[in-house]
Amino acid sequence: MNLQKEYVHYLSRRIVEELIKRDMIEVKGTSLLQERVVAVMEIELSVEERINEEVRSILKDYTEEMRRTGVSYQEMFKIVKNKLVKDKKVIL
Repeated sequence: MNLQKEYVHYLSRRIVEELIKRDMIEVKGTSLLQERVVAVMEIELSVEERINEEVRSILKDYTEEMRRTGVSYQEMFKIVKNKLVKDKKVIL
């Protein structure tokens, strides 16, 4: 999922604010916690892009065979992506 960097920062700020407001956490300063939340969110949001890159790499090796057999690249992309997601036990 591609989210703008500003929106990720906004979401992280809101998460930290809500956790504090609901007395779920106590922190002396919110900036370090917010930075950590941003880092975790960016890692999680990049999972799908890394899987997409892996699918492209796999399909590159089968381009000629797909062309010869008439298989749609988009269809194969979905199939391979779903398989990788399942194998890696990732939630997108």
